[in-house]
Amino acid sequence: MKPFDYIVARTVPEAVAALSEHAGSARILAGGTDLLIELRRHSSRPPGVVVDVSRIEALRDISRDGDEIFLGPLTTHAELARSDIIRAGAPFLCSAAGAVGSPQIRNRGTLGGNIMNAAACADTVPPLIALGAVVTLASADGERDCHLSGFFSRPYATAARREELLTQVRFTALSPGARSAFVKLGRRNALSISRLSVAAVVATDAEGIVADARIVPGAAFGVWKRVMEAEHLLIGKLPSTALFADAGRLVADTMVRETGRRWSTDYKEPVIAALVRRALERCFAVND
Repeated sequence: MKPFDYIVARTVPEAVAALSEHAGSARILAGGTDLLIELRRHSSRPPGVVVDVSRIEALRDISRDGDEIFLGPLTTHAELARSDIIRAGAPFLCSAAGAVGSPQIRNRGTLGGNIMNAAACADTVPPLIALGAVVTLASADGERDCHLSGFFSRPYATAARREELLTQVRFTALSPGARSAFVKLGRRNALSISRLSVAAVVATDAEGIVADARIVPGAAFGVWKRVMEAEHLLIGKLPSTALFADAGRLVADTMVRETGRRWSTDYKEPVIAALVRRALERCFAVND
C-alpha cells in the first residue's frame, strides 16, 4: 500500500472543504469495503488524500416524513435490511440489502458506497431506481439533486464531481397495495456477487388489473435502467405466469438489442428472462 494523507471529517462542511482543497487527488472512506481493497492493489492509482467521513453522524439515518423516505449514505446494508421503515415502504430494498456479501460486509458496507462505487453488480441500485430515488450531492458551491436513473454514465462512473459528497438518498414509499421483489443470481449462495439481478414492482387496481409496473435489471445493460417495453406489456392485463414469462423474454430481447451479442449472451439471455419471471411471480406470492 502506497502512502497517502489521511483526514478525518466530523461534519459535512469539514468533508466538503477537504474534498474541495484536494479535488482530483482525494478519495472518500465510508465503510471501506471497496476502497481498502483498491488501496492494496499495486496496479491501482493511489489517492493522495483519503477523507474519512465515517464519523459524520448526520449522514447515518433512516427516516420517513409522510410518504417520503430519507436515507443517510452511511446507513449500512445491515441497518437497511432490518429497518421497519424500509420494510414498510420499500420491502424489496430490504431484500437487496440483505443479499449483499456476508454479515461482515453488510455491517460495514454502506448504501452510499454501493451507489458511488457504481459497480454493475451493486444490489441496492436496481430497487432504488425502481423507487425513483433522488440523491443529494454537496460541495463548496452548495447542494444539487440528481435522479438516480440518470446518475450513472457507465460502470464505475457517475455524474458526481470529484469534490462532491453524497449526503442523502430519498424516494417515495410504495403505495400500500404495491408488491415488490428482488432476485439475484451469483456463482454461489454465500458471499455472492450478482451476475444478474432484477428489482420489480407491480401494483393492481380493484379488479386485479396491473396498473403500474417497474422492472430494473442489474448487470444486464451498460447502466441500470427501467425496461419500459416490458412494463407497458404488463399494464392493463391480468397477472399470470404466461404474462410474466412474456415480460421476461421482452427484457432479454431488449438486453440483446442494446448490448449486442457477446460471449456471455447465450448464458445471460435465458437467465435474465427467467429472473424477471421469478421476480414478478414473487411479487404475487409474497410481498418480500
